[in-house]
Amino acid sequence: MFTIFKKEVHSFLSSLVGYVVMAVFLMAMGLLVWVFPDTSVLEGGYADMASFFNLAPYVFLFLIPAITMRSIAEERKIGTLELLFTKPVTEWQVVGGKFLAACFLLFLTLLPTLLYYFSVYQLGNPVGNIDTASVQGSYLGLFLLGCVFAAIGLFTSSLTDNQIVAFLLGVFISFILYVGFSSIAGLELWNGAAYWLGWLGLDTQYNALGRGLIDSRNVIYFLSLVLLALSATRWKLTQRN
Repeated sequence: MFTIFKKEVHSFLSSLVGYVVMAVFLMAMGLLVWVFPDTSVLEGGYADMASFFNLAPYVFLFLIPAITMRSIAEERKIGTLELLFTKPVTEWQVVGGKFLAACFLLFLTLLPTLLYYFSVYQLGNPVGNIDTASVQGSYLGLFLLGCVFAAIGLFTSSLTDNQIVAFLLGVFISFILYVGFSSIAGLELWNGAAYWLGWLGLDTQYNALGRGLIDSRNVIYFLSLVLLALSATRWKLTQRN
């Protein structure tokens, strides 16, 4: 698994696409958080990172499928996937290595954004007037949300040898899971079931962690979706013949 992990990370970081994806995320978030007046922290009057954590999931909806779309689709297209399985590796090792690589790249992408926190921390009046517990919970939620998107992107990449199709499917499924349940729950026809339907939405789980109180139920929900998506990917790989 570690060999596959290293191969995936090296493949991403040795290509221009990898750096472009990371640069686009940081540039987009930098403009949204600091420059555009409608979302700028400087215009809000409060020392918080709400604009960053509110907007980052929507950028992730496109960023992470762009990272994962080639993971399996490209190998299937050029024929290296079958070659990979001639080596002493299992489907779980392949899936796990590729997933951990995507999560590591996600971590690298988020790491520079800690500068936003330190900047807001210094801008507070008095200095340090920021809800650190909320920021920590939001970062945890954002990382777990990204892991779910990565697992979904890996699954959609296993469905086709076309990277664009894998990307679009990844975006669509991630979008439905993130805002679809909450939107459907807002309809008046559900009555008492609306709460539970909305609770299934990833946005509900993410926002709950952002309050600063880390509930194990939210974490377990994220991890369960990751395991489900990875299991589906592994099952798809067993059907390659």
